[in-house]
Amino acid sequence: MISIDEQIKIISKGAAEIIDIQDLRKKLEQSIKENRPLTVKLGLDPTAPDIHLGHSVVLRKIRQMQDLGHKAIIIIGDFTGMIGDPTGKSKARKQLSKEEVLINAKTYEEQIFKILRKDSTEVRFNSEWLSKMNFRDVIDLASKYTVARMLEREDFKNRFDNNLSVGIHEFFYPLMQAYDSVCIKADIELGGTDQRFNVLMGRTIQKDYGMESQVALFMPLLEGTDGKEKMSKSLGNYIGINEDPKDIYGKAMSIPDSMIIKYFELTTDIHPDTINEIKNRLENGKANPRDIKMELAKEVVKLYHGEEQAEAAEEYFKKVFQCKEIPKELPSISLSQSNIGDVRDIINIITSTGLTGSKSEARRLLSQGAIKLNNEKITENMQIEEECILQVGKKNFLKITL
Repeated sequence: MISIDEQIKIISKGAAEIIDIQDLRKKLEQSIKENRPLTVKLGLDPTAPDIHLGHSVVLRKIRQMQDLGHKAIIIIGDFTGMIGDPTGKSKARKQLSKEEVLINAKTYEEQIFKILRKDSTEVRFNSEWLSKMNFRDVIDLASKYTVARMLEREDFKNRFDNNLSVGIHEFFYPLMQAYDSVCIKADIELGGTDQRFNVLMGRTIQKDYGMESQVALFMPLLEGTDGKEKMSKSLGNYIGINEDPKDIYGKAMSIPDSMIIKYFELTTDIHPDTINEIKNRLENGKANPRDIKMELAKEVVKLYHGEEQAEAAEEYFKKVFQCKEIPKELPSISLSQSNIGDVRDIINIITSTGLTGSKSEARRLLSQGAIKLNNEKITENMQIEEECILQVGKKNFLKITL
């Protein structure tokens, strides 16, 4: 049996805040005494279904708790999603239709099992209980919290102070999320640090319904590959868990050295004692940050694609980026089969095959010397006259046949 101290060490790894540790210890003691797994809650609003490493932070933490013997209840907010979480927004969120919510929810449900264990995960939709509430139930729930307390929430307060509208329906989002905790009898609720208000309300509401309050566990937001902004698909600084293993590896290698330990803590399941050893090696100059980053990249690929693909991605990186070799297996295109206008024009080829997003980007890369033809840099557009290998940037190769 895993000791309470060991469980707390693993649960606390990388966490921004736990409210509070003593409550967590008591729940773990009770769990062992009753031989009952703790119920770990995570609510997902199905509005952004493509999971990247930033989204995976809380899911990885839940997986770690599952490996300790606890169970997860993932609440797909099909009902709350029709309001939209107002967290961090300067105006009300667009309300989603039921059809939009269910499509996104299905995508989420498919992706979370790349991380979570199916045998100890229960997926629930909060319409199961929220849609059955009558108006009396709603008034009773609303009576548990005051407007003054609601306006302590920063986004509501800012909008109110600046005479921007705050819909009454938006007040119900955190109330409904809190009521989810009542309905499933959550022992622990996870969330990012931006969910602090909502998760803490769950502690309050559970107590109002005569229950023991859940432990609130907050995970920090993960910066993207630029090391500055929150990981986001729109900013292009993300690492998608469904991406090609070589791309995941290459992107992980591009993070700043200052982010290495944080990525180990938040995106892997490596034991905190091992991470402390890695940290000491870096701080004492006993390890090259590049080598440690390769360990990180390989570990991340292994989590989502397995050991074999991780080995292959590492080998590819060594050949292409360290040894400057062209990989043996390349995607190829036959110009005679292509339908891109002037089939021999390099700008057309690069753009039409998706190696760049636009012709202007292709021209910019050309002018910067970031495009090679048969391993030789070219800086101007030209016509292809023979079979060749085209390289765009550091990792995109294309074999061209005539």
